[in-house]
Amino acid sequence: MASKEQPVCQIFSFQDCKTSPDPIYELPGQCLTATPAPIVIDNGSFQTRAGWAVPAAEFDSPRLLFRSVAARSRGAARSETQIGNDIPNLEPLRWLLKSQLDRNVVVNFEIQELIFDYVFTHLGITSEGSVDHPIVLTEAPCNPLHCRQMMSELLFECYHIPYVSYGVDGLYSFYHNNRNIQPPHTGIVLSSGYQCSHILPVINGRLDAVNCKRVNVAGSQAASYLQRLLQLKYPGHLAAITLSRMEELLHEHSYTAVDYHEEMEKWRSPEFYEREVHRMQLPFSGKLPGGCVSVEERQERRAQQLRRLQEINARRREEKLQQDQERLDRLMAVQELLEDGLLDQFHKSLVELNMDSAEELLSYINKLQLAVEQGRQKLLQSDGTEGKTEVGVPELEQGMDEGDGVALMDPDFPEDMLPEKTANVVQPVFNMAEYHQLFVGTERLRCPEILFQPSLTGEDQMGLMETLQYVLARYTPEQQEALVGNVFLTGGNMQYPGMKERVERELLAMRPFQSHFKVNMASQPALDAWCGARDWALEHLPGGDGEAGEGWISRQDYEEKGGEYLSEHCASNVYIPMKIAKPVPARPAEPSATLTGASAAVTMVTSAPAPADVSMVTS
Repeated sequence: MASKEQPVCQIFSFQDCKTSPDPIYELPGQCLTATPAPIVIDNGSFQTRAGWAVPAAEFDSPRLLFRSVAARSRGAARSETQIGNDIPNLEPLRWLLKSQLDRNVVVNFEIQELIFDYVFTHLGITSEGSVDHPIVLTEAPCNPLHCRQMMSELLFECYHIPYVSYGVDGLYSFYHNNRNIQPPHTGIVLSSGYQCSHILPVINGRLDAVNCKRVNVAGSQAASYLQRLLQLKYPGHLAAITLSRMEELLHEHSYTAVDYHEEMEKWRSPEFYEREVHRMQLPFSGKLPGGCVSVEERQERRAQQLRRLQEINARRREEKLQQDQERLDRLMAVQELLEDGLLDQFHKSLVELNMDSAEELLSYINKLQLAVEQGRQKLLQSDGTEGKTEVGVPELEQGMDEGDGVALMDPDFPEDMLPEKTANVVQPVFNMAEYHQLFVGTERLRCPEILFQPSLTGEDQMGLMETLQYVLARYTPEQQEALVGNVFLTGGNMQYPGMKERVERELLAMRPFQSHFKVNMASQPALDAWCGARDWALEHLPGGDGEAGEGWISRQDYEEKGGEYLSEHCASNVYIPMKIAKPVPARPAEPSATLTGASAAVTMVTSAPAPADVSMVTS
């Protein structure tokens, strides 16, 4: 019979990539034109990407790409703050890391200013007190007006920029990948990043912000969940299971199951487990303690150990002999009281010694005399054999190990109680490398699954596809057909293998029988937002003479219309007027009071005013 082939173990090692500081580039000559070239900044929750909107092949990708974090100690100066790639290893400074974003919304503008300084400095802008280039900046869907006001104030007041344009990263990626389709575009964007995920319906080329939804589950929650699972599984390697390594596991070794329950059943098979499990090798030292010690050094150590044990034995014997002698002298003194006829003192001493009679006292005296005599003989024997034992130290090398040293503590220890060692017993070999391996099995698909089932982590909210079904239910059947005809997946958290197939399977179960839909994946889910913003900036350059074109906010617009002002374009948020009735609570009617004074009675009457309509604008 043919023997079964053993499955090949897949052993991987962590890359533990360390970043190097970004160089400070010189300002390109293509940017020094009559109309300064725009700077495109994708203000992402995981990475910040910045570059130039210049029609040249060398500027097709962002020049700067770094983590959106800053490490700054309490009370440290601004110059001591480390930004992005200036931090070679995030783990030692994890407790100091701060981000400018909270669920994709900029809330910490001090960190945002530091990141802008980093971007402008490394792009080669050396102008004093101002940045003479238009800025294209991404923002969150339905960004609060206060956050946009603070951002405009920072850019116009601090950096004195001429123009700024705001857009949604998911929409920039959508239009970048649909350039070959005749506008206006209609579809639905599923964008998942590091902090949260969004569902963005696009109808006739504009964002339908009323029906946008956010799911507070994304890459950071998946990394934390994976870290928690592995730390519970390997409590001996808590320090080695870092958040950076978990992010690497997610990016390189995780996948999305098309059918989660069916895939979990496959992992029950031992053959499937051995074939698919990824063994992550942790760094370790293969050098065993004492492995490089010579024979002479081992003999010297054994001799020192033997001398130490002999000294301990001799000291203990002397202490015990001294205690026995003192107790014997005390008992003999009590016995002399009986012989001298001092019966009262004798009986009092017996009570102190907790004894009942003279016979018991005599028995204790005989036992102590025998113990003292034996102790003196053992002490003399050990002094005589000390020299002989030291001569035979090398002979102890063969039969003595750590457990045998106990016998030297007491010469009366019976030798027949020690277990005999057989020379043919094979000791199990401890595999140091296997002990420092993390077996990543079902965790490879359980962590990406929280995007569809947030309840796995205890989150009480709908998953991505359930939220998509809720959004589609708000449209007419004709609009639903148009939306699902172009379901677009983008964002760094959508790069798991099998993500497109999983969304197609969920849509097949969600949509009516024989209905049509199409799912498209971004060509570069993590970079297409920046590329789309660059394409838009090249097609819609700001007008001259201080006039802003479509989608641009000039400094004059900022001063006249305020920081909340938004110039709409195809990839931006939209203006939504919302009327909210603000009722004024009616006071209870007071009883009429008649005032007698100047012969006039005044009746107090109160009436509740009508509710006032307050117009609120969100974008």
